Amino acid sequence: MNGIFQRALLATLLSSVATVSLAATAAPSPGAPSAADSASDAADAAPEVDGITVTARRREEDLQDVPLAVSVTTAAKLDQTGTSSIVQLTQLVPTLQVLSPNARNTALTIRGLGASYGLANDGLEQGVGVYVDQVYNSRPAIATLDFMDIQQVEVLRGPQGTLFGKNTTAGALNVTTVDARNAFGGKAEVSYGSYNYLQAKATVTGPIIKDLVAGRLSFVGSWRDGNLYNPVQKLNQNALESKGVRGQLLFTPTETLKVRLTGDYSSQQPECCTQLHVTVGTTLKPANQQYPALAAGRNYRPPSTNPYDRLADIDDAIQADQWLSGVSAVVDYDLGWATLTSVSAHREWDWEPRNDRDYTALDVTRRSNNPSHQKQTSQEFRLTSNGARTLDWTAGLYYFDQNVTTHGVTEYGSDASYWLLPATNSPASLLEGYTVFNDSTIDTTSYAAFGQLTWNISERLRITPGLRYTQEKKDGGYVQTTSGGSVTTDTTLINRRLGIARPQTFSASTDDGSWSGQLAVAYDLDTNLHAYGTYSRGYKSGGINMTALPLNSAGLPSLAAAVIAPEQVSTYELGLKSELFDRLVTANLAVFATQVNDFQANVVDSGPGALRGYLANVERVKIKGAELDLSTRSVGGFTSYLNLALTDGKYDSFRNGPCPLERAGASTAACDLSGKELPGLSRWAGSFGGEYRQTTSFGSLAGEAYAGVDASFRSAYFADTADSIHTRISAYQIVNLRAGFKADAGWEAFVTVKNAFNEDYLQNITVVSGNSGLVVGTPGDDRTVNVTVRASF
Repeated sequence: MNGIFQRALLATLLSSVATVSLAATAAPSPGAPSAADSASDAADAAPEVDGITVTARRREEDLQDVPLAVSVTTAAKLDQTGTSSIVQLTQLVPTLQVLSPNARNTALTIRGLGASYGLANDGLEQGVGVYVDQVYNSRPAIATLDFMDIQQVEVLRGPQGTLFGKNTTAGALNVTTVDARNAFGGKAEVSYGSYNYLQAKATVTGPIIKDLVAGRLSFVGSWRDGNLYNPVQKLNQNALESKGVRGQLLFTPTETLKVRLTGDYSSQQPECCTQLHVTVGTTLKPANQQYPALAAGRNYRPPSTNPYDRLADIDDAIQADQWLSGVSAVVDYDLGWATLTSVSAHREWDWEPRNDRDYTALDVTRRSNNPSHQKQTSQEFRLTSNGARTLDWTAGLYYFDQNVTTHGVTEYGSDASYWLLPATNSPASLLEGYTVFNDSTIDTTSYAAFGQLTWNISERLRITPGLRYTQEKKDGGYVQTTSGGSVTTDTTLINRRLGIARPQTFSASTDDGSWSGQLAVAYDLDTNLHAYGTYSRGYKSGGINMTALPLNSAGLPSLAAAVIAPEQVSTYELGLKSELFDRLVTANLAVFATQVNDFQANVVDSGPGALRGYLANVERVKIKGAELDLSTRSVGGFTSYLNLALTDGKYDSFRNGPCPLERAGASTAACDLSGKELPGLSRWAGSFGGEYRQTTSFGSLAGEAYAGVDASFRSAYFADTADSIHTRISAYQIVNLRAGFKADAGWEAFVTVKNAFNEDYLQNITVVSGNSGLVVGTPGDDRTVNVTVRASF
């Protein structure tokens, strides 16, 4: 644990102690805590519950009473389906999409919004907010970590800027972990399967000081051999190695005071992540600058042109190492008429990658690494009314501070001049050893005040307005330097090399305020039929381009391109939530229309100097769709679910977009993408499944046998900003099977078969830099079989 982390831990604990002291001064005498135990018991209990409680509006409510489109996945569902991360959650929640070629470049979207495709950039944040135990996690890399001791995951669709605030224009993931309890217990789980997959989980909880302090400690570790083979290096690649630990102390000195201190640490150190040859696209470049001629000139042939042969031939080592850690303190004090909540947190993320960015055995790009360190501190105070009143309300203050520092390096090899420069007479030494160093740092400070109330006009009619004001300041600096390559005084050769990368330095800042909010109207048509309409307005914070910028007429970085304006999102939504046939079937329907102004995307500059892509604002994006969530309660031991999403999204106005690969020429140019499909968005997506459970016995062994199937599908979608025909991921369907036995004695054993029909599909696609026409990608996992044994005590 480094010094910064130690100081942050101390500051967080001191803040918590101060809050506890203020609350305890007015608190009644200690009593036996029961709420914490009951919540934990519910999380560890049988999978079927009478209703689902969510905290989508920062208070506990029945899912059916919340006028929002929310998908809830309980701990039981995660366990039953073998869903162990946010990445895998997409197979259960079709409106959620995660594209993750590696941890740093992970992109989360809801309804097609949330991420800027085409360029990882420290100066921006995503539009899908991830909250774990009420703490905002800025880095999307958390999506790649294993779930640890989860109670439930709520996926909130549409802008959530009123209560969740920071960067939730597309929606939010609200993850809740299980509380410690004052009764001793625990569980352990081990899975083993294909590719030597091994996962171990363990949790123990119990009293430390009876009726005063309870503790909970959880561990998860996952390992798997690589599912790709590299004949050049003679090893398996794209392996898994992940470990995490979470500790919690729960203080309940009185019936009205609850303090939850949590610390977590996770690490991943896999040999990952490379991509494989998918296809070669024809460009508008001269034939000698396209992949077939370039590869033939070096007598190069990939080991396979079929990505599902799972053969890689990169010639440099790879790694995708990351470490995430954090501490938090959540204090709830019941004042009787309201509950005061304090959420204090500090988090850090370290990213240490190593890549071979030409994805071939050629010596084009030897290294392309962007090690980063991020740290964030946040504080939220919230006051929420208690009980059912004519006016239910929540008000609060929020503070967030973040620093991201990156020290990147890109080194070119002996084949770089031949492969990347337009002229055939460029000496190989011109780019061999040419190294580009990019150093950047950006500081973000954000303040917000918010409030939301529900006016219960009658037993049936409710109106919920909400408003939030956020003031955010960012200061960033970027320095790019170069070294190496052959020494030359030839101006033509020097300019060719500078066309690959040139030194530049700039600093910029942005400071602006923004309003976000919503207005929801809910009406109970009858006891089990609820209608609602919502208008939501959100802002995704602006930022600073932490990458090389286009040049102005003086040959200097154009500072006008450094600052990126916030996205402004407006969504109209109508919904119907119902429980039919004596609450046997739950069916929730939502239709929506969204418009985004100043959409943040990868654009192309056509001004003087070297032309390059960078992040900026495009005029307008429009999305509309309909979603159905349907589930049934147990009928003779059988349960089922169906989630279906129909979504249509397009660039409504995008005149300066990057050209698709098939329109790429010898020089960079802008293309009008207005009317084109929004990337990363399937028109149709869905998941469905069922499970049958039956009480049975085998001699003295009594319990419950079960079998289930879970299927998901997505229609085709584009995987890059420019909508190239060569980067369209085809439609695919995945079917998972499971069967097992849960003994009354407290143990369970089951088998899961993932991708049971061995469907070939791609997780992501990338156009290799240089636009030779080479397109690479990562195939999804093939069929795997795992055996799991778990026990509770």
